[in-house]
Amino acid sequence: MIKIDGSYGEGGGQILRTSIALSCVTFKPVEVYNIRANRPKPGLAAQHLKGIEAAKLITNAEVEGLRIGSTKVVFKPKRLRGGKFRIDIGTAGSVTLILQTVLLPSILAERETILEITGGTDVAWSPPVDYFKNVTLRALREIGVEAEIELIRRGYYPKGGGFIRVVVKPSKLRGVEFKEVEDKILGISHCQNLPEHVAKRQANSAREYLEQKGLDAEISIEVRKGFSTGSGITIWSGYKGGNALGEKGKRAEDVGREAAENFYKEYSKDGVFDSHLADQIMPFAAIAKDKTVYSTTEITLHQISNAYVIKKFLGDVIKIDENSRVIEIKGVGLAKHTS
Repeated sequence: MIKIDGSYGEGGGQILRTSIALSCVTFKPVEVYNIRANRPKPGLAAQHLKGIEAAKLITNAEVEGLRIGSTKVVFKPKRLRGGKFRIDIGTAGSVTLILQTVLLPSILAERETILEITGGTDVAWSPPVDYFKNVTLRALREIGVEAEIELIRRGYYPKGGGFIRVVVKPSKLRGVEFKEVEDKILGISHCQNLPEHVAKRQANSAREYLEQKGLDAEISIEVRKGFSTGSGITIWSGYKGGNALGEKGKRAEDVGREAAENFYKEYSKDGVFDSHLADQIMPFAAIAKDKTVYSTTEITLHQISNAYVIKKFLGDVIKIDENSRVIEIKGVGLAKHTS
């Protein structure tokens, strides 16, 4: 059994998500201990528990330690299957972090997988759904992932209630050498149960900041009614993005400027991928056929943590050059596996 120290590196939920995802596709049982040891509230939170529950469903796994607050989980997958799965986090836990657990095994399932996930679509400490759809999936499609994500409802903290539908087809992954892409700067400024001017002020502030940097951005406005109340803005271009969320007492103009600053911080640096995408793509590239190469704006603890987990499952397939910020991943070429 593979044993993973959940306190390694950044010591958060990502180590757990990558461990479970790779266990699903390699059929190697895994024990993850010291789960989220570096967080104020260690152990499994609702979104981690729901991610493992979803992985259990699609692999018919045996699981030990599946409870809120648990700091050790043992996961033993049996059979990888496709189908339709509904996952209700029950809180504003991030739907995109659930995807970091179940998307990887879904692409190697025996048939199409439909994931319907309820929770937070735009919440702190996680990729917003617009980033995942327009940046993460763009890169994953380049290496062969066949997946589409549909945003049905937005969900904000603390109520959640957002809803996405993801359709994943069995996919053959291939290594790619990623190059810089010239593309428009696009964005979505959104609000729910709030006046339209909130989304407009966010967008205007973001555009003004980027104009000061000599950049033009096309930012659309989205206004909805729904279960939870909130606002946010995501900006992206090519393989880089940035975002910010509204909160009570925070001016819409400050939200827009923060998103633009976060985007520009990545956009203005050398590197094909932003620092977040650079770790998100690693497990997929590791199971692809042949080598994937990309540069990134920054080497982070998240990337180093993912490399640690991947090495445990697949061997020394990742090379990170901290000076050039180039990441090379020699994929092992896992094929569809159903037993």
